[in-house]
Amino acid sequence: MRETGGRVKIDKWINLVIILIKNMSVIIVLAYVLTRTEAFNEILQKRINYRHKLALIGIFGLFSIYGTLSGEYVLGVTINIRDMGPAIAGLIGGPLVGLGAGLIGGLHRYTMGGITCLGCSISTVVAGLAGGLIYYFRQGRLISVTGAVVFGVLMETFHMGFSLMVSRPYDLALAAIKVASLPMIISNALGLGIFTFIVANLIKERHTEAVKELIEGELKVAREIQMSIIPKIFPPFPDRAEFDIYGVLEPAKEVGGDLYDFFLLDDDHLCFTVGDVSGKGVPASLFMAVTKTLIKATATRDMAPDEILSRVNDNLCQDNDSGMFVTEFLGILHIPSGQVVYANGGHNLPYIVRKDGSFGMLQKTSGMALGVMEGLHYGQNSIKLNNGDTLLLYTDGVTEAMDTQGELFTESRLEDVFAKFPESTAREQALKVLEAVKLHASGAQQSDDITILALKYKVG
Repeated sequence: MRETGGRVKIDKWINLVIILIKNMSVIIVLAYVLTRTEAFNEILQKRINYRHKLALIGIFGLFSIYGTLSGEYVLGVTINIRDMGPAIAGLIGGPLVGLGAGLIGGLHRYTMGGITCLGCSISTVVAGLAGGLIYYFRQGRLISVTGAVVFGVLMETFHMGFSLMVSRPYDLALAAIKVASLPMIISNALGLGIFTFIVANLIKERHTEAVKELIEGELKVAREIQMSIIPKIFPPFPDRAEFDIYGVLEPAKEVGGDLYDFFLLDDDHLCFTVGDVSGKGVPASLFMAVTKTLIKATATRDMAPDEILSRVNDNLCQDNDSGMFVTEFLGILHIPSGQVVYANGGHNLPYIVRKDGSFGMLQKTSGMALGVMEGLHYGQNSIKLNNGDTLLLYTDGVTEAMDTQGELFTESRLEDVFAKFPESTAREQALKVLEAVKLHASGAQQSDDITILALKYKVG
């Protein structure tokens, strides 16, 4: 018989816990909805005003009343989750908010009477005030999930003990508290832990969003800075009719590692270059900026392309702990004659597209990517441009652009575009290549930076 009686008591406790957890779930869902409001966001950011405080007092005071009304009536007392509302109010709003919500829940409980009404009513007020004091001593920082669970256990333990002390008749109060204590301790502690977990995740989510917005803002500025250091005003030399040049750069990310540049060494010589840094993103963009700056600072009228690349390579290798490198093509056009002398550091060979529609790649020269090792020597070659001929420089983001099936654009597709070049300006030529690449990708995510530089010779 004792075993059967004990089993019945355990089953009763389990049933009570299940009922209270169901009721607690309603409060948690409503509290979760509350955490998603803009007002609650302001509370988390410590921008709490009297309207927020009144709202919290009212909302969690009603939660406390719901906790009482949804409770289970056993042995003349209501087994409930009333204290959870004021405790939450105190933990997120401070002592006055917790006290206010506790008074609402406590006064409502007092009007219901019963042998434990005084102890239960006062305990509800104490729960809200205690939560507020935790908020105060933690200077508004949210309590940990473990701390919230411990607080819930201590809160309900005090509730049981204090009610037993002040309730009469003692025997009836003791019998009721024996039944109520364990279910109420479990459900209230669990509820506080879950709510704290929700708010903690919300704080983490908001922090992540803030960091993300900050990074995106910084990347936007970085992109603007990067794009500002490459030529973007066309035509760049409006008083020079001997040649036409146009460049376009589209990073795969906010910033990238491709580069192009061109500048006059003197009235008769134009230096032009295209490069592709290993990797993507911010590190590549920084290496790109350094490379571009070194090329422009190194190149002089009396220095050949192979020597320019050799010196820039040596400078890039110094303190290059990141192990980054850049492929680079560099040419110098003698404007009066159309003679182009060039050197190549492991980059895609440019195409020459003749006025009559014929085309071909420039001849290969020896040399590897810049930044790999010091003391490298680069080969050099030359080609003659005639009136209407175009040099097309590009990075592998063009030929290796993929469609949604993973198929590359390839050199053959690039060569098909050349048929559309006759009589086109350098701008039209570059943009036709870009258009063909984007058409091939047809919505696929851009996998690499895309750079195109078209130089059309117009003398003769």
